[in-house]
Amino acid sequence: MERFEEFNKSFIDGKWTEGKTGQTFENKNPYDQSLITTFSLASVDQLHQAFETSKEAQKAWGKTKPEERLEILKKANEFLKENREAIVDIISRETGGSFIKANVELDLTIQYLEASFDLVKKVYEKREVHTSMEGKKNYVYRLPLGVITSISPFNFPMNLSMRTIAPALALGNTVVHKPDVQVGLTGGSILARAFEVAGLPKGVLQVIQADVQEIGDEMLTSPHSGLISFTGSTAVGKHIGEIAGKLLKRVALELGGNNPFIVLADADVDRAVDAAIFGKFIHQGQICMIINRFIIHKDKYDEFVQKYIERVKKVPYGDPKDQKTIIGPLINERQADKAMQFIEEAKADGITLALEGKRIGNVITPFVFVDVDNRSKLAQTELFAPISTIIKAESDEHAIELANDTEYGLSSAIFTTDIERGRELGLQIDSGMTHINDQTVNDSPSVPFGGTKASGMGRFGNDWIVDEFTVTKWISVQTGYRTYPF
Repeated sequence: MERFEEFNKSFIDGKWTEGKTGQTFENKNPYDQSLITTFSLASVDQLHQAFETSKEAQKAWGKTKPEERLEILKKANEFLKENREAIVDIISRETGGSFIKANVELDLTIQYLEASFDLVKKVYEKREVHTSMEGKKNYVYRLPLGVITSISPFNFPMNLSMRTIAPALALGNTVVHKPDVQVGLTGGSILARAFEVAGLPKGVLQVIQADVQEIGDEMLTSPHSGLISFTGSTAVGKHIGEIAGKLLKRVALELGGNNPFIVLADADVDRAVDAAIFGKFIHQGQICMIINRFIIHKDKYDEFVQKYIERVKKVPYGDPKDQKTIIGPLINERQADKAMQFIEEAKADGITLALEGKRIGNVITPFVFVDVDNRSKLAQTELFAPISTIIKAESDEHAIELANDTEYGLSSAIFTTDIERGRELGLQIDSGMTHINDQTVNDSPSVPFGGTKASGMGRFGNDWIVDEFTVTKWISVQTGYRTYPF
């Protein structure tokens, strides 16, 4: 069984490399502040080296046979499965996630890796297309894009890293990846170790453990990278988009959300409450897809509020080491302070607090606000914490209007007993994903995952990721003599 705490360096050109800044980062458990490991932080020169060696490595990796790439992907997958117990432990300790969250994250990581097995033959695959041009045969190929920049967040760092890394490698690209150093093991080192053991050639995957103040925008501006894949806040995503636009780089941006959970007049409230508890409190609400606004038809409003609060009071909280715990700590003290500030501001604004929680270190127990104005700061903010905002809708149509009244458009949910009408209304919600009779937190490598408006650009998942991570090439062959007009 691997001891992943030992892999507290960057993985550059196939080697575990001490950072040259002379600086370190103490990686601590957000629940009890116990030290997990101490990272040696890389310098900007080491980052440049990583991009340069990735560019060189891609020339050979992009030409490897599909069977070779597939074998390495499968070996990395076996590594993750064989080390399941140790990986789940690291995920829980490093992210503050519950036992359920840690297992879900590893399962999704494996699913994304296994889904990439089907992509290895997509590059250099020949497809003939017909045109009106006489005597000409036309062929379309997908070629590797080259070097891909990958930046992942703190909340679900392992699977949100793998959903870029796995398809990128499968399609013949190389990757320079930077996890959030707060979760550097889960988001980077474990994956690098898996591919190292699997026999991935040096330089094909680089994992940089670094401080943003040291490397600045160099992850974004490297001339060797053709695409930036980023999951994180909308503010940072806009900054990345601005830089990428100037450099004519592609982007795959999965950003923030203000996801509505709609209960229509004909909904089964008990089933809606069941879904709402999971969709609000998994990983303490620190998910881009989490339910951020409950929009309830007036005919179901009082019943929903009563039953929801009764269930919320019973949600276990505390130490993630206890497998019964659902709500653990937020990722750090700053995030916990930020959440409490949202709560105090909402109180000051006179918003009705139906259930008051408490703060215990970085653990925040549930707060429930009711009769919330959809235009209030509370309702328009991505909360990323176990804070519920419940809004009353005057009609089903009004509920859709409220759902769309946000700058975000990632995920959404509708509860109804009329499935066909639910789908029709789902098409009216301006978001990348809508789930009927389910909550907003859903992910799979076989669906187009992504948002609209300020929630991002591009789509993850097969086969949509193929278009993102490859270059389309047209080759024509003139089979008969062509007569030219001059």
